[in-house]
Amino acid sequence: MISLLIGGFIGLFSETALNVALSDLMHILNVGPATVQWLTTGYLLTLGILVPISGFLLQWFSTRQLFIAALSFSIAGTLVAALASSFEILMVARVIQAVGTGLLLPLLFNTVLVIFPPAKRGQAMGMIGLVIMFAPAIGPTMAGLLIEKLSWNWIFWLSLPFLVIALIFGILYMQNVSKLSKPRIDLMSILLSTIGFGSVVFGFSSAGEGEGGWSSTRVVVFLIIGVVALFIFALRQFRMKEPMMNLRVFKYPMFTVGVLLVLACFMVILSSMLVLPMYLQSGLGLTALAAGLILLPGGVLNGVMSPLMGGLFDKYGPKWLVIPGLVSVAAALWFYSGITTASSITFIIVLHSWLMIGVAMIMMPAQTNAMNQLPRELYPHGTAIMNTLQQISGAVGTAVAVSIMSSGQIKFLKNAANPADPANLPLALTAGIQGAFAFGMIVALIGLIIALFIKRVIVQKH
Repeated sequence: MISLLIGGFIGLFSETALNVALSDLMHILNVGPATVQWLTTGYLLTLGILVPISGFLLQWFSTRQLFIAALSFSIAGTLVAALASSFEILMVARVIQAVGTGLLLPLLFNTVLVIFPPAKRGQAMGMIGLVIMFAPAIGPTMAGLLIEKLSWNWIFWLSLPFLVIALIFGILYMQNVSKLSKPRIDLMSILLSTIGFGSVVFGFSSAGEGEGGWSSTRVVVFLIIGVVALFIFALRQFRMKEPMMNLRVFKYPMFTVGVLLVLACFMVILSSMLVLPMYLQSGLGLTALAAGLILLPGGVLNGVMSPLMGGLFDKYGPKWLVIPGLVSVAAALWFYSGITTASSITFIIVLHSWLMIGVAMIMMPAQTNAMNQLPRELYPHGTAIMNTLQQISGAVGTAVAVSIMSSGQIKFLKNAANPADPANLPLALTAGIQGAFAFGMIVALIGLIIALFIKRVIVQKH
C-alpha cells in the first residue's frame, strides 16, 4: 500500500504542480496559450484512452507486473520532463507520465477492494482520498516555491527520488493479490474505446481552450465521433460473453448513484481548482506562490478529513456524510459566486476550506458505497468505469467552467464604459469567474437531489 500510495501521490502532484508553471513555460519555451494547454490536455487525453482498458489489463497481468510497468513509465516520463529543453520533448514526457498514472490509479483502487474487508474499506479508501486530494493541494504551493527559487524543471527533479523509492519498495514487498481470468482480447472493443473516450475528452478539452468554444467545427466533430463510437462500444459490450468493460455494473443501483455523485464532485473540484488560482493571480494580482499558499489550508484539511470520513462511513454509512457534504459544497460555491476584487484573503481561505471539507464528506463515502455493492469479479470493471468517467467529468467540468468564464468576461467588457481601460480586466475576469462558480453550485445541487436516493449497501458474501 505504501508503494501504491507514494506512486499515486507523485503522479497527481506533478499534474497540478505543472498547471501553476504554464504561464512561465509560455515565455521560456516560446509557445502560445493554446499550445501550452496541450501539456494538460495531452495528459488527460492519454488517461481517457488508457484508463478504460485498465479493467481488462487488471485481469491479464499480475499486481506486481502492472505496478512495475506503471512506475517504470512514471520514472521515465519524469526524468525526460526534468531534462526537457523544448516544448516537444516536455509534451512526450507528459504522455509517458500519463501512461504511468493511467495504470497506477485503477490498480490502487482495485487492490484496496481485494485486500480490505468491506467493514474496513471506508478507512482504506479514506487513505486514498488523502493522497488524491492532498497531492493536488500541495502541488501549486510547491510549484510556486520551486519556480520562484529554482526553475520549473525542479518540479520533476523533486518527484523522481520518491518514484524510485516507491518502485524499490514495490519490488521488495508487493504481493500479487488479483485473480487473473485472462479474458479474450477483443481488438474492436479496444479500438472503439480508444476512439470514443479519446474523442470525447479531446472535444471537451478543446471547447475549454476558448478557440471558437463549443461551436467550433473541431469540438462538434470530435464530440459526435466520440458519442457514436461509445454507443457502438456499449452495444458490443452487452453482446459479448466476456466484455472488455462490463457495463452490467450499472444493474446495481447504489453503484450507479455512487458514480453520479463522484462525477458531480469531480466536476466541482476540477472546475474550482482551475478558476480559483486564475482569480487569485489575475483578479487579485497575487504571485503563483501566494496563490498556492492560500489554497494550502483547504487542501491539507481535505487530506486530514478523508481518512476520518472513511472511519465514519464504516460506522454510520454514506447518507449522513454525503447529504451534509453536498449542502456544504453548494453553500460554499454560492458564496464564491459573489466574490469581487475587494474580497478579503481570509474570506477566500475560509470558503476554500469549507468547500474542501464538504468534498471529503462526499467523495470517498460515495465511491466506497458504490464499489461495495459489486461482486468481486466485477471490481476491475467497476474501478475502470469509475476512473474513466472521472476523467471525462473533469474534462467536461473544466471546459464548461472556462467557457462560462470567457463569456462572462466578454459580456462585462461589452457593457463597460471604456473596455480598453486595463483596470477593467481584473473586474471582467472576476465577473466571469462568478458565473463559473454558479455553474459549480448548480452541479452540487443536482448531486444533492441524487444523494437523497443513497442507501447503505449490505455487503453480500461473494
